[in-house]
Amino acid sequence: MAKPNPDDRYYSRDHEWVIYYSDGTAVLGITDYAQEMLTDIVFVDLPEVGRQVVPHATVAVVESVKSVSDVFSPVSGEVIEVNSALEETPELINQDAFGEGWIVKMLLFNPDELNMLLTAADYEEMLKEEKE
Repeated sequence: MAKPNPDDRYYSRDHEWVIYYSDGTAVLGITDYAQEMLTDIVFVDLPEVGRQVVPHATVAVVESVKSVSDVFSPVSGEVIEVNSALEETPELINQDAFGEGWIVKMLLFNPDELNMLLTAADYEEMLKEEKE
């Protein structure tokens, strides 16, 4: 059973989350729903620090026992840190998708892009519609 989606972040229709900080940085990961659908995550291909991404561009790749999935950046920015713990322990995403399983930290180019994303309530509604 998926954990509730925290209200302190934004969500994409591709099942990524972004939490934005007042210093212009943001942390990105995949939702608990996404990790549940992937099942056991065995490898995460992290981007290089300094890589610049635009919305909907692949920022990382998550490999599970079931499939290989792109992680899309919902916003534009520069990767300033990666969660290197995932190199040794990719299952952190399964264990704590909204916390220790974060994937990248970015410096956002245009924080207004966050307004194009979903709130936790909107994301929940989208999931309900997908299941119908």
